[in-house]
Amino acid sequence: MTSFHLRSRLALLLLAASGSVLALLPSPSFALERLRMTFPLLDSDVTLELGKAQTAQQLLKANPDLAELDRAGEGAVSRLLEQLLTAPLPEQSLGFVRQSAGDPLFEQALLAASELVEVEGLSAPLTGTDLRVALKDAVNDGQPHLLGVLRHLPGSTASIDLQALVFYANRLARHQRGAQALIDGGQAEPTFAQTAWVAPDPQPGWRRRQAALAVPHRPRPLELVIFRPQGESNRRLVLISHGLWDEPFSFEGWAAWLAGRGYTVLMPVHQGSDLAQQQAMLMGDQPPPPADELRLRPLDVRALLDAVADGRLLPGAGLDTDAVAMVGHSWGATTTLQVAGLRTTDVNLTNRCQDPRDPERNLSWVLQCSWLKAAADGSLADPRVKAAVAVSPPLRLLFDPGSGSELTAKVLMVSGSRDWLVPPGPEAVEPLRQGEPLTRGHRLVLASGGGHFNLRAPAGAAKPPVLAPLIEAWINQQLLPQAAFRFDTGGWGNKRLPLVDVTPRL
Repeated sequence: MTSFHLRSRLALLLLAASGSVLALLPSPSFALERLRMTFPLLDSDVTLELGKAQTAQQLLKANPDLAELDRAGEGAVSRLLEQLLTAPLPEQSLGFVRQSAGDPLFEQALLAASELVEVEGLSAPLTGTDLRVALKDAVNDGQPHLLGVLRHLPGSTASIDLQALVFYANRLARHQRGAQALIDGGQAEPTFAQTAWVAPDPQPGWRRRQAALAVPHRPRPLELVIFRPQGESNRRLVLISHGLWDEPFSFEGWAAWLAGRGYTVLMPVHQGSDLAQQQAMLMGDQPPPPADELRLRPLDVRALLDAVADGRLLPGAGLDTDAVAMVGHSWGATTTLQVAGLRTTDVNLTNRCQDPRDPERNLSWVLQCSWLKAAADGSLADPRVKAAVAVSPPLRLLFDPGSGSELTAKVLMVSGSRDWLVPPGPEAVEPLRQGEPLTRGHRLVLASGGGHFNLRAPAGAAKPPVLAPLIEAWINQQLLPQAAFRFDTGGWGNKRLPLVDVTPRL
């Protein structure tokens, strides 16, 4: 089974048996007997009598009305039940839940689904440990599917309220709508949105290699990918930080672009939250990333800069380590903002993480809220970083909005108008509106039609990376102000996904 399908099945498990409103009775003798589903725009519920059914056909036999609906729909209902309830869960599910129970990221995932599932008559919230017990009992009883897990939860009736999905969809649309309005309005202003990048003469090219560096804060050497210019170096250094469960490969398009223009690029593998960690977690070998990764990632960056400065890494390259640039995507963008000087705080994390109906809540809060225990130790500015590009950054809860004046780097934030994972409204637009840093030379660019993943730049992509010219222009402006191609000269736009500097309209 591919990792995509494995993630899908595990997500389904969380969806159907999760949340703060699922609860555990004192006596384990009770078991779910009914599953009630509430659909949007319907005046009545659909209730399934679970009984001892273990297959879709047995469920239909126990529910004549549903069987009639299945016949009218030419088997559509039975197919849905097979996919949703009776398809076997992956063998790794038990190990995954066993490792994850009690982890802040996993518990926040349960909370995120709390509006969808409710068990009647229960008093205490379901935890990862409770889900682990239900899954284990289902497997031991020969029911290794979602129906078996539901049956082993205590209570009498579980309700899945699909109307809550409408609330979530409307909230997400609101989070995206404001950004699109800024883009649409901004195009009437003197911006560079319609000035697309034009390919210059061919560049000298680049060289790529992998390396490892022993660091005091990691149990294993820090792995990294290095891109160096084939032609003349401009002696400037750029670091690129990947997001949660990602890897440098997804951003080698940016690295190759910058190296072809004279920059040396370092791309660390954040071993506590990279792709390999995700694969180990899904196999049940590791828990989700701990909160301490919030502190360890900036330390990865600091270790690389120290190693270049003292000659342990890239000796003889003559790089200027007193004025470097950093680029990050998603969690890597959060790391970039930490290093750039924003101060972390646990105030919003403490006050807002437990409300699934918070008007600004979005999926990135699942990750942000898992950082609570480390937020007090996350302010790790490095004054050597003078230019920063933060693409799709989760930041609303983590950072003190009044700390913008403490930024030691000039920051360009980039967000996609269609990003459903880290929507632009609460995570980019509102923090900049509330703070004061825009008057200090920082900017916000929105990508019309940009999502969370189509702004990345995987190695070997057929088309030039959407954001590469913009990133180069911003870094040139901060580190090479005499360069002909800079942010304020324009020419960094994109015809496929228009890029609009909306800063004047905030």
